[in-house]
Amino acid sequence: MDDGGRDRFMTLLGIYDLHRAPIERLGDAVRLQHSPAVAARKQECEEQWLAELEALQLPADIDVSDPLDAMRALAARDRLPRIYKWLAREASWEQVVHFLALEGGPDADFDDLVAACQVGLGGAAKMELATNYWDEMGNGDPAAVHTVLHERLVEAVGLPTIPLAEQPTSALARAAFCGLLATNRWLQPEMLGALGLIELQAGPRCRLVLHALERCGAPPDAMPFYEVHADVDPRHGKDWLEKAIAPTIERLPEWGPRIVRGALWRSAVNAEFLADVSDLLIAPKPGRSAAA
Repeated sequence: MDDGGRDRFMTLLGIYDLHRAPIERLGDAVRLQHSPAVAARKQECEEQWLAELEALQLPADIDVSDPLDAMRALAARDRLPRIYKWLAREASWEQVVHFLALEGGPDADFDDLVAACQVGLGGAAKMELATNYWDEMGNGDPAAVHTVLHERLVEAVGLPTIPLAEQPTSALARAAFCGLLATNRWLQPEMLGALGLIELQAGPRCRLVLHALERCGAPPDAMPFYEVHADVDPRHGKDWLEKAIAPTIERLPEWGPRIVRGALWRSAVNAEFLADVSDLLIAPKPGRSAAA
């Protein structure tokens, strides 16, 4: 991506904070959320980005006529990128920590994203997203809330905060992507697909991160965040497809291709981020490129 893309994502991240960040952190700036000037800038940046996303094409072997099968096929194509296998087998402790600081877990603020995605849904789909959200909330145990588990991880490993200016452009795009979906009601079908893809892919990836933490002798408090995702996300992915997407498509069949489109967008944004992080962290072997 060019510098213009980087400026765009930095701008959008600041705007999305007005919609989604804690109010106490924003202060009086939160009053600018629907400022005409801010809204105009948001729309301008998003139109450029959406044009790029809408140009993405599904792989030829994926048939969108069956959205559930298409989602499964998309999830399977890059379920275990090379960098996760490298983390599990080879990465040093410093490299593992650097990766975790960039990755931020399967996805940041997933609980808020699920809450936003369920607005206006009904029946089985709304119930499934409520079940998913309650799991994010530790099923009522404050100590088991997923964000609390992540805070324990951060403290246990001394996870640094990498300033946005020092992150690759693809990391900014990945951080902004769910803000794009969560702040535009008309993109709710795409959001349903994107979050579903996250759930479908997170489990096996988290298992490899756990292997890395265990191999490097990480402290005990570093483990629960990835342990719970490795355990519950495979079920979450299956249930998201069968109990949220399937009944939604039965009621609104025109949503099917758009749900798959959202999964494709998430897949592409995340793949570019992981490719850039691989280039950053993995030293190429003799006769082999870093991206191989």
